[in-house]
Amino acid sequence: MNEREQESPESLKKEKPTGDSAVLEAALYVAGRPLDLKTLGRLVRTRSKRKVRRLAKTLMEKYKNRDTALEILELEGERFVLQLKAEYTPKVRRLATRQLLSMGPLKTLAYIAYRQPVPQLQVIDVRGHHAYGHLKQLEDLDLIIRERAGRKKVIRTTEFFADYFALSHDLRTMKRQLKSIFEDFAKPELEEKTNLEH
Repeated sequence: MNEREQESPESLKKEKPTGDSAVLEAALYVAGRPLDLKTLGRLVRTRSKRKVRRLAKTLMEKYKNRDTALEILELEGERFVLQLKAEYTPKVRRLATRQLLSMGPLKTLAYIAYRQPVPQLQVIDVRGHHAYGHLKQLEDLDLIIRERAGRKKVIRTTEFFADYFALSHDLRTMKRQLKSIFEDFAKPELEEKTNLEH
């Protein structure tokens, strides 16, 4: 039996709130990105991944049991993230102080993510010459990486991209997730067209 299987929901609930739990919560809040067990362990001054995982899972349970718009998720690679629940995003999106990306770079990023690894010339052919600026912006944000493959450049997304958009690091799984997301976005448009035709 591995460490994860040994930790029952009952044992997680019995875990007493500690200063360490509050430090983990503060770290996840301030970081705004996934943090791994090693990083979290340094903050609470322990090398025990088991202790840090138990603290993080206890915190996850607390958030699950609260009526709150926030959630803590466990991601691949023994990482945890504090984020807004998906159902609240559309309601508060316009209040965000700054969007990460405008629509053009976001479309370029979506194309790269779904087609990766993709030659840079293909991205430019599909998205137009303005995509050079998009690629620079996406690279500066550490969402993509451009690698040399002989004479051409090949583009792929980074681990930070997968973390930021809560996608799998496995390329096949990520592409399935993206396909599902794209289909969900297309549904309202299809329903609207159908309603207009009738």
